[in-house]
Amino acid sequence: MRSYNQKEMDIDIIITWVDGNDPAWQSEKEKYRSETAGADVRKVRYRDWDNLQYLFRSIERYAPWVHKVFLVTCGHAPVWLNIAHPKLKLIKHEDYLPKEWLPTFSSRTIDMNFHRIDALSEHFVYFNDDTFITGMTKEEDFFHDGIPCDTGIMKMWPDLSSINGRITWLAPLIDVIIVNQHFSKKDSVRKNWKKWANYRYGALLLSNLYLAPTGRFTGFRDSHLPVSYLKSTYKKVWEAEGPLLSETCSHRFRQPTDPNHWLFTYWQLASGNFYPRSPGIGLHCPVNKDTIDDTIAELMKNKYKMMCFNDETEEEHFEAVRDKLNNALKNMFPQKSSYEL
Repeated sequence: MRSYNQKEMDIDIIITWVDGNDPAWQSEKEKYRSETAGADVRKVRYRDWDNLQYLFRSIERYAPWVHKVFLVTCGHAPVWLNIAHPKLKLIKHEDYLPKEWLPTFSSRTIDMNFHRIDALSEHFVYFNDDTFITGMTKEEDFFHDGIPCDTGIMKMWPDLSSINGRITWLAPLIDVIIVNQHFSKKDSVRKNWKKWANYRYGALLLSNLYLAPTGRFTGFRDSHLPVSYLKSTYKKVWEAEGPLLSETCSHRFRQPTDPNHWLFTYWQLASGNFYPRSPGIGLHCPVNKDTIDDTIAELMKNKYKMMCFNDETEEEHFEAVRDKLNNALKNMFPQKSSYEL
């Protein structure tokens, strides 16, 4: 097997973003209101926190190794963005998605088709626009000898999202079911036991030791952090599950039973195509009026290399919570990056 040289390996970053305040986008979305039955169309799914500039500043400061940064949008871009930056590539949905799926308002369609972006490198890291780099990183934090780095922790049950007791998405469960149809858990654990029983997992290793003897994968720990992917993984999954993924992408809005991009993560884990990474590399922070102060305190500790600020804020508290978080990010990244005008 070829051994990759870290210095010769191009690693791209890809970011998905939407400006939910854009009148043209809102008008386009309104045209397809009749297709929203059963879909998750809450405002929180499209709400812009006006802090994307801090993500770009964090990349410039803490990920100088990046080859290219791809910003994927429906066509609009932040007014402050320096689209002439030599490392930046602005990708519109129409640049890589089949016409029959456009326009789309589903993150499923947008992030399950990255392999269709010709210019994107084989090795890339997927950032949602609520994830930030908060400490110095190196290529080896994301890929080791060309292999995606990840925290392979099994769970008894996948995380399902619900509101007032109503399940709003089953994606992790659907993803696990699909993976079990293609991989034997017994074979995966036997062939890759050093990855599943790795000291880097700390106390979480106990979960793997407990669940290893069970017959099938029952779930995986989802970190809600930037994910390392191979384009070749995307292609393999599409070759294996093309009809299902095509059906998912035909939904203009995300449906509760749609799989999501974690399917590609689980595929890499189940196939053993990952390199063990400590869960302490990052922190997932659900953000609302009750958690914002603790979230900012964690940010100020400079303890983590990556953090996710997941929007769980009630509408009436949104502006106050947003301003608190953005002030903290501004204090951490006060200088404009070269990605800004």
